Amino acid sequence: MPASNASFLNATRLNMHRLIMLRGVIMLALGLVMVSLRQAAVPLPVLPLSLAIAALGLFSLIAWWRLQHTAQTHQAISQLELLLQLLGDVLALSVLFYFSGGYSNPFIWMYLLPITVAAVALRAGYAWLIASLCITCYTLLMFYHVPLSHLHLHAQLADQDSVQLDIHLLGMWIGFVVSTVIVAIFIARIGQNLRDYDQAIAGVREQALESERMLALGTLATSAAHELGTPLATMAVVAKELSQDYAAQPELLQQLSLMQKQIARCKEILSSITRNAGLARAEAGAGLPLDAFISEALQRWRDTRPATELVVCMPKDTASPQVSMDRTLSQALLNLLDNAADESPARILFDAQWTDKLLTLNIRDFGQGLSQETKQKIGTPFFSSKQADGMGLGVYLTQITLARYDGELSFNNHAEGGVLTTVKLPLAKLKVSS
Repeated sequence: MPASNASFLNATRLNMHRLIMLRGVIMLALGLVMVSLRQAAVPLPVLPLSLAIAALGLFSLIAWWRLQHTAQTHQAISQLELLLQLLGDVLALSVLFYFSGGYSNPFIWMYLLPITVAAVALRAGYAWLIASLCITCYTLLMFYHVPLSHLHLHAQLADQDSVQLDIHLLGMWIGFVVSTVIVAIFIARIGQNLRDYDQAIAGVREQALESERMLALGTLATSAAHELGTPLATMAVVAKELSQDYAAQPELLQQLSLMQKQIARCKEILSSITRNAGLARAEAGAGLPLDAFISEALQRWRDTRPATELVVCMPKDTASPQVSMDRTLSQALLNLLDNAADESPARILFDAQWTDKLLTLNIRDFGQGLSQETKQKIGTPFFSSKQADGMGLGVYLTQITLARYDGELSFNNHAEGGVLTTVKLPLAKLKVSS
């Protein structure tokens, strides 16, 4: 299910839940008013009013059961169900107002509640249906209702003077207080629900743009891998022939050996691009210890950057979990090491620590550090702090790779100079299941 549809259906569930709470407030207010008027000896048709309030409670129980049932069966709450619930509210309120004074009932404003909920939670057609029905019921109550005698309540003040309180005006005051609480709590929450939905839509759009960008990069990478295969094969043949021709010159052979390793690495990178990522992960099979994976990746990097001293610190007395990873994760580590070596060609520090749940990697270079502008833009595609040969994709692709495993990547200037690159990677998605 697309994220946008899931967010929309989740919003409908939240609105149904809030409708249940809204009914609870209405039932409590109506019940208190009935009890108060009965205590004041105001004649009321208790049975039909009680049945109307009970009907609201029954609708809430049905709605609650539907929420529980759909949550267990992973079904959706449709707008039609919410519409039927609101229609039930209108019916129950109409019965209640019919037996308690009709249009003169001070709580007649409660018709606005289902209208408001429908306006913010349902499509336009359903909202207009609820609005039209409420207008119709209000109009009919002007002509058809059971009138109530307009009695007065008497309250004794401290000085024993007596003051008359009109029931209708008192009801209007209670109605204002209740409506204020309802609007402040429930309608505000429904509005927040809509804002959350808008944010979810914006997030989906951003993810779609990110996917399109990655698809474009993947297409370019595949095309480049196809075109570079032949030149690399030619270079490998020439380097091998030169090694045979100059077998008596050790210094030249050492340089040719380095060239062959670089060519082999380029061919390996191109193969990993064209290889199916799922198959690459499947090839990992039962996996390997985490320290072995890190050591293997570091050795691959040392072979390509022998001039840079890499000082490694890893725990030796801590159990190493079995992990299974595809090559993109090791390539992400190599990208970070390359960036550090570009800034600090002589020496970089690498520290790895892990627990049962988290792997933390720290890479420190001894370069000039990050400017404020670079720190803000680093990780955006095609932005590079390198003057000439930077493509601006290494950190960006590393972030994408780590995001697949819920990892975090951060860059901070070290107090003693240089940049400290920190990777935090949860091991839950990397451990091999037993």
